[in-house]
Amino acid sequence: MHKRKMFRHFHISDIFIYGFVLFIMLITLYPFLNVVALSFNDSTDSTRGVNMIWPREWTLDNYRRLVQYENLPHSALISLLRTVIGTVTGLFSAAIVAYTLSRKDYVFRRAISFLFVATMYISGGIIPWYLLIVNIGLNTSFWVYIIPGLLSAWNIIIIRSFMDNLPYELQESAMIDGAGDFYIFWRVVLPLCMPVLATVSLWIAVGQWNSWFDTFIFHSSRPQYSTLQFELMKVLGSTSAGNQQGRISNAPGLMRAVSPLSVRMAITVVVTVPILLVYPFIQRYFVTGMTLGAVKS
Repeated sequence: MHKRKMFRHFHISDIFIYGFVLFIMLITLYPFLNVVALSFNDSTDSTRGVNMIWPREWTLDNYRRLVQYENLPHSALISLLRTVIGTVTGLFSAAIVAYTLSRKDYVFRRAISFLFVATMYISGGIIPWYLLIVNIGLNTSFWVYIIPGLLSAWNIIIIRSFMDNLPYELQESAMIDGAGDFYIFWRVVLPLCMPVLATVSLWIAVGQWNSWFDTFIFHSSRPQYSTLQFELMKVLGSTSAGNQQGRISNAPGLMRAVSPLSVRMAITVVVTVPILLVYPFIQRYFVTGMTLGAVKS
């Protein structure tokens, strides 16, 4: 009898736990499913109600609205290039500075670390930043997307905290064997930092992919350097204004108006899918990097 009660209690507990986890999963997935459903749903039908996880009237009009813009493929390429180049260079720069500041034999590490932290609280403002970019001649080139963001104080602190938790005896052993500083960084320290590097690389990549403000400031009149986010913002602006560009007129038999809500959802799907495709490959490193990189013993 006692065993039966224990089994019944254990069974009911399992049902409660799995039900609660399923409920949390559903309320977490609902916003994304709702966005996808609205992006594929007819704009007119969406006015009847937006609470859906499955399109009531399937249509590709919202996406056809986006592909009408000739500059989108080129701007997508620019966004891809700035994401890849910016992530690689930003990650390497942050890692090598973090390694320098983590070395116990570097006498200026505390002073330089303080200066990096100070930049997180004190800023010169957007006007001095703009004037600096113009004075050094970056405002007319693609590298305005890369060079100003090479070093991030937050990324350096996270990577350095992770490196501080590594056994320093590994570096001492490599020094005894005659290894140089760069060799120790590249062959000893860096392979052990894969979790935090994957975490920081995701942060940098998302920031580069979603960035549009620097394009608006420096390259709004240069379509050859325009990014996908900036072009999609212009698409949404033209749709919201209700001008002639906000209608699908090039496709035969399609003269329906596309609402700003539908275009906004289609844009959200377009800019989110690339990040969702990358995240599963680094998910196993993400939690470890956040846990170990943010805590110092």
